[in-house]
Amino acid sequence: MKQAARLRDSRQRRKTGLLLVDGARETLRALQAGVTPVEAFVLEGATGPRITEACQALEVRGVPLVQVAADPFSKLAFGDRADGVVLVAQRCERPLQRLRLPPNPLLLIVERIEKPGNLGAILRTADGAGIDAVVAVDPLADFDNPNVIRASVGAAFREGIAAAPLDETLAWLAELGVQLVVTRPDASAAYTTIDYREPTAIVLGNEADGLSAAWDRLGATAVSLPMHGIADSLNVSTTAAVLAYEARRQRDTP
Repeated sequence: MKQAARLRDSRQRRKTGLLLVDGARETLRALQAGVTPVEAFVLEGATGPRITEACQALEVRGVPLVQVAADPFSKLAFGDRADGVVLVAQRCERPLQRLRLPPNPLLLIVERIEKPGNLGAILRTADGAGIDAVVAVDPLADFDNPNVIRASVGAAFREGIAAAPLDETLAWLAELGVQLVVTRPDASAAYTTIDYREPTAIVLGNEADGLSAAWDRLGATAVSLPMHGIADSLNVSTTAAVLAYEARRQRDTP
């Protein structure tokens, strides 16, 4: 139990090769995605169809289920949304080389995203909008962060996710030959002026500092979202959603 609680810390996750999955729905999606379960903790007295389904799925796989009282369970679960199941599972590496892309890919590249809630929301958006791959460049929040997993509603386990350093990502994108669309508050072109039906990578930067200057060297096209109030930009996960669904709209329009 104490060892599992330590997996809240990224250093412990890297050291042990394990991660925490908080939530019955997220546990089910992790299992469906093929993660290797190790053990699970279930809140004593927790009921509901989703908890039952998660426990049955774990039992079928021979995963040990440990009943835990409310107080110690709170040290595993996150926030007030705890719904009774926390899974310990093996981590998996996510290199660029494992990505399998279609001939006309639509990619979402996010650089140095710091807040787990933002990264999780971006993964959830990418899943909903049918983005072919999400690449986290030099991420400050990792895909295995329990809050990323929770905010993504399990989309953190989907295919088409990778993490890589900036230089490796730039070389990979140059080899792919996709158009790069970067978001900058001062860009004169609106995000709607881009033809996203071409092979495209939408690139978003860190919450506070934006994008590295290195992206300009690849001939990226800068776009902005119209802002009509006192703020000069939207939250990065909101911006990702706006651009991803504009790209999806264009691609779905005959």
